[in-house]
Amino acid sequence: MNLDLPPLTWLRAFEASARTLSFTHAAAELHITQAAVSKHVKSLEHHLRAPLFLRHPRGLELTKSGAAYLPKVQDALQRLAIGTREVFGQRRNNALTLRCAVSFAVSWLAPRLPDYLDRHPGRSIRLLSSVWNEPSEDQDFDLDIQYGTGHWPGFNSHRLTWETITPLCAPQTRLDTPADLAEQRLLHVLGYHEGWGIWLKSAGVTGVDAGSGLHLDTSLAALELAAQGAGVALGRKSLAAQSLESGRLVAPFDIEVPIDEAFHVIIPAGGTTHPEADGFVEWLLSTAQQANGIRS
Repeated sequence: MNLDLPPLTWLRAFEASARTLSFTHAAAELHITQAAVSKHVKSLEHHLRAPLFLRHPRGLELTKSGAAYLPKVQDALQRLAIGTREVFGQRRNNALTLRCAVSFAVSWLAPRLPDYLDRHPGRSIRLLSSVWNEPSEDQDFDLDIQYGTGHWPGFNSHRLTWETITPLCAPQTRLDTPADLAEQRLLHVLGYHEGWGIWLKSAGVTGVDAGSGLHLDTSLAALELAAQGAGVALGRKSLAAQSLESGRLVAPFDIEVPIDEAFHVIIPAGGTTHPEADGFVEWLLSTAQQANGIRS
């Protein structure tokens, strides 16, 4: 990329002057002095080594080079404005920014989010995916959905799921008894404190190394590898429902072990200033109750 570009202030001064054919009008539009506009344009002409205007006593006239350059500059400024608006424009002014654990976002939230959008047409959601459950006040989000025990210093949390864990594998994987897991590759998800050791102990299984196998950073990867027959994942109820319903994964044993960890929506202890945050949390909790079969 050619980085020998004129400063943006020069280009804005040129565009406004060329559009209005007046340094005075350009100065009023840009909220700077007429002398500053004139200086910026002269600097741009010097940089380009070509005159852009013919200066007359009663106004300006574009040179051929200036007339050819104007649409290029306007297009570039417009693209920059659109790109800036797409990335940053709605962050605080409009869209509700939600950070969410990536596996939960894909497996649980995405299938249900259209319901919220249908109920509230015109509202915008900005969804940021995360892997590690480390809420931070420095992050630019209004709400956060993370996995853990519900205790995050500086945040208030509301539980969304009640989890159980059970082994999941591809339909073609042969597992007759839990002891057969000794011959399989166990798939682990980093960041989960309640894992294979807890399930094996609850199932009364011995002779299986609870720490062996493959370690991954998302449940999505673990469940996909299990569906491909590359190992056995320890599925959490909230994340595995779709794969079980579709038949891509099966639960070979009728042993579901309840655990304490769950997904929570967490809010800074001081609250959030976004006007739509409380309504979204209310919808989220109601939807979670329905998903967990809890009557309000």
